[in-house]
Amino acid sequence: MTELPTFQFAFPGPLRDALVAAVLNGTKTTTTGLLQDWEIDGEPLPTAGDQSAVVDSAERPVAVIELTGVEVRRLGDVDARHARDEGEGHATVAAWRAGHEEFWHGADYRGWLGDPGFTVDDDTPAVLQRFRVVEKL
Repeated sequence: MTELPTFQFAFPGPLRDALVAAVLNGTKTTTTGLLQDWEIDGEPLPTAGDQSAVVDSAERPVAVIELTGVEVRRLGDVDARHARDEGEGHATVAAWRAGHEEFWHGADYRGWLGDPGFTVDDDTPAVLQRFRVVEKL
């Protein structure tokens, strides 16, 4: 098997562990990142069909996922299906948004960004990814 790029959910720690567990048990089939993350990293946007190795907090590969859909939307346009399919137990888009804002406005993300005052709003471009587990490792 050729070496796959890694797919990291959040930062290492309890949140990543919970998200990886949700991927492995099938409740998490979507994820959201900010478009600026790809721009900062100088990486092209992912496309449907891309495969990656999901890593846990110890950076160990635990599964191979394949993207089945990728689209850029304003945060204000994220729908209930996407929010629910993130597998984090959010019953509404508002709850999903609050949870994600907590992450994007948190010390880890702001520290990585180098901007302690960073905030998102309805017009912030987000990359919505839908995926399926191809293999558990």
